[in-house]
Amino acid sequence: MAKWPAERETTVVPTPFGRTYVNVCGPAGAPPLVLLPGGGGATSASWYAQAAEWARIRRVYAVDLPGAPGRSEPAAGRHPRTAADLAHWLDALLDGLGVRETDLGAHSYGAWIATHYALHAPGRIRRLFLLDPTQVFAGYKAAYLLHALPMLLRPTPRRTRAFLLWEARGAQPDPDWLRLQEAATGFPSVKPVTGPRPAPEALRGLETPVLLLLAGNSGTHDPHEVAARAGELLPHARVEVVPDVSHHALPQSAPRDLGRRLSGFLSDSSD
Repeated sequence: MAKWPAERETTVVPTPFGRTYVNVCGPAGAPPLVLLPGGGGATSASWYAQAAEWARIRRVYAVDLPGAPGRSEPAAGRHPRTAADLAHWLDALLDGLGVRETDLGAHSYGAWIATHYALHAPGRIRRLFLLDPTQVFAGYKAAYLLHALPMLLRPTPRRTRAFLLWEARGAQPDPDWLRLQEAATGFPSVKPVTGPRPAPEALRGLETPVLLLLAGNSGTHDPHEVAARAGELLPHARVEVVPDVSHHALPQSAPRDLGRRLSGFLSDSSD
């Protein structure tokens, strides 16, 4: 968190599924931007590389997911079990933050949640950006699941590191981020919500402007297959494949211009 802007604040928002921890930065009167991390040990901390730039134009709210590693505190005996529960959680979170309408950004598993939420409450989402979403437009590669299996069956810091280094395709991840993933291995968490991909007919009806950025070296799925599928389904989407970056390198080790491209999308008034 030392890599975040010095003026970062924190808040905790009560929801039906526990207390949600949020890192906040940017001018209090600026339009809001809510950020959801990927699954596993990503946490809200993973947005550090873009937080300062976005905080110049937005009030940034980076969220720790309920029941996942991080500082959110799940309610005893109650945690989200379905995509509808996660939508109910996000409704309560936005209400608690005093946010009626927001831009929403997310990576990986968080992008699955964000897409379902945009379909659930399109009137609350001004713009949506998705970074290499999983289980939205395509399933996982068999090789990805095979390499992840040892970590899923018996998670240890060493197995977590080995899996992430494999997916990095020879690139060197940020060592601080890698240590965070290792630390999250033993973090008490509940089983993450899984479910179907968003219905194609629902996606075709989504009028929210979408920026979809796919990792060109993603080990999770074929980015060109995902791009083609998304292009067919999303009527108001810009779809781009970002070369030379892997799935788990996002967002913290993304190319230098990623923050500027996303800032441009958030500021664009043409849609």
